[in-house]
This record gives sequence, C-alpha cells and structure tokens, in this order.
Amino acid sequence: MKSLWRIKAIIFKELVQLRRDHMTFAMIVMIPIVQLVLFGYAINTNIRHVPAGIIDLSQTELSRRIVETVKATQIVDFVESYHSVAEGEIAITRGDVKAVLIIPADLNQRYQQYQAWQNGQYPPQHRDTQREFAQWIADGTDITVANVIKSLRNLPVLPLPKDSADNRTPNRFQVVLYFNPEQRTPVHIVPGLVAVILNMTMVMFTSSAIVRERERGNLEFLIATPVRPMELMIGKIFPYLFVGLLQMGLILGVGYLLFDVPMIGSVWVLLSTTLLFVLSALTLGLFISTVAKTQRQSMQMTIFVMLPSILLSGFMFPYVSMPKPAQWIAEILPVTHFVRMVRGVVLKDAGWSDFTSDALWLVGFMVVMLAISMARFKKRLD
Repeated sequence: MKSLWRIKAIIFKELVQLRRDHMTFAMIVMIPIVQLVLFGYAINTNIRHVPAGIIDLSQTELSRRIVETVKATQIVDFVESYHSVAEGEIAITRGDVKAVLIIPADLNQRYQQYQAWQNGQYPPQHRDTQREFAQWIADGTDITVANVIKSLRNLPVLPLPKDSADNRTPNRFQVVLYFNPEQRTPVHIVPGLVAVILNMTMVMFTSSAIVRERERGNLEFLIATPVRPMELMIGKIFPYLFVGLLQMGLILGVGYLLFDVPMIGSVWVLLSTTLLFVLSALTLGLFISTVAKTQRQSMQMTIFVMLPSILLSGFMFPYVSMPKPAQWIAEILPVTHFVRMVRGVVLKDAGWSDFTSDALWLVGFMVVMLAISMARFKKRLD
C-alpha cells in the first residue's frame, strides 16, 4: 500500500508540473489537432490539376477538340501556351509546368489516314496509320505525376470507329518522359532525401543551442563576455555548414554507388544551393531555440516543424495535387524550395536562373529568422 501511495504522489507531482508547463501542455493538445487537419486536408494521392503547357501546331477544329477533351478530365490544367518544343522543354526544366502537350501540324492528315485504315484502305501494318495524334513530354523526376500523364495515353479524344475485333488501334498519345524515362524510384527519392535529411539534422542540431547553454549554466557566462548576439548566432551555426555539405555528399555518393542515381548538373551549383538551404534550416533551429525554455520543448517544436516539412514539401506526395491553402503553407517551408532545387540540379542540369525565386525565398527566410532570433536573444539578455 505504501508503494501505491508513493506512486500516486509521483503521478500527482508530474501532473502538476505538466499543468504549470504551458508550452508542453499546448504542444500536447495542438500537435495532433493541427497535424490531423493539415495532413488530412493536404495529402491527396488522387492527382488532379497538374500544371501543363500546350503547343498547338495544328490550330484546327480537331486540335481544339483534343484540348477540350483533355481539359475535361481535370487531370491537367493548361496554364501556358508555347510556340516550339524547345520552349516547352525549358519550361519543364525550370519547373514552370510538369508536362507539355504537343499537337502536330499534320493532325488532320493523321486522322484521315487512321480512318482510311479502319475502312480497310491501308494494309494492317501500314506505318502512317500507326502514328499517334499528339505527344506528351513530361517531367519524369516525379514518378506519380508521370504515371498520371501516361494514363492519358489512350484517352479517346477523337470520334474513332470502334473495332473490337483487332488490337491494332494505336495509342492516341505518345508519352515521352524526360530526366527519368525508366521511372526508377531511387532517381526520384534520393535527391529529395538530401533535402529531408539535411532539414531534419540541421534544425535538430541548432534547435537546442541556446536552451542547452542555459541548462548547463553557461548563458550567464556568455552574457558576461563581449560576444554580441550576431557573433553568437554565427558561431553557433557555422560548424554545421560543413556537416551539411558532408551529409549531402554522402547521400548522393551512396545513391550513385548503390542505386546508380545520376549527377547531371554542376557540382558548384549544388554546393552553393546546399549552403543556402543549410543556412536557412540552421536559422530556423536557432529561432526554435530562442522560443523553447527546455531541451524537451525544443525537441517537441522540432518534431512539430519536421512532419509538415516531410509531407508537404513534395518529397513524398506531389506538390501539384495539394489544395491551394496547403501549397501556401508548403511555400513557407525552406525544404519545399530546396527539394525543387536539388532535383533540378541533380537530374535536370538546372542552374541558378532556373530557380531564382526559390533562392530569393531562402535568403529572405534566413534573414528574417536570424533577425528574430537576435531580437529574442537580446530580450532575454535584458
């Protein structure tokens, strides 16, 4: 009985401490609610409204019928029109669109040849009757989106005679996948893992930086020294820059050796973009460290940030399939921008000009987080 009373006393003490720790209590309540609503609303494996471009070289009634039929599926949204295949390829490389529909100039001729073949006016294997009516070129680095585009291959876009007696009916569309034509999963996953792992480790390393100094009793010593807040922040994050570069090299190196993941782009562009992202992730960790009062709180807040970073960044689920509010939240997270950048550099040979807006966002995020962290640290000094 005495043992039970002692256990009850400990339980009561823990409950009292939990009630007094408002931050922990708020995290207990808010984490499951916010993440349930966020992920239940944002995660969608039913891909719709993929941003696409169109190149209509035919400009006929038949080509307009094809466009309207594709639009009716709601799988893609035509957001831009291009005048040449080269323009469409550049748009895919930059990430402006995920796919481009190319309608050839001789669409009417292809359709007439196909009708003649159906009426028996051509030999069964006549080459001209096997030509597709149009072609999709798509970004193969996102396997899920690529599969959705491939599902449009046999979309009945024109009034074709039904011939169930033979299987010679050609595909309505030709689908060409860029950057990952074999749709190998490691090619899609490994570059994204660079972003996710760096984000996780960098934020975790610095999220307890200031808190740890206080718990060890070193904060008063730092206050007594001539070290300024800016110098302290820079000193806290600088060593981890090399850790981030090392992790990036290890992940891509192992990915190349074990899974044959290519490295198509510039190493220097990859290093510079990685440094920029690592800095933004480290400043986010510093901000968490200035908000949390204990290392336990800093870990809870880190987890709270990590889950959206993994699930909303486009690493696991296609960004284009998320509702607009979820995309707005994802755009705030640095990892969303770096997933695009690292996949662009590694798989598409993209350069700085292809992701200027992403780079500017990371710079702005880093400056804001560093400024807020310094302001909060000054407040604590006071």
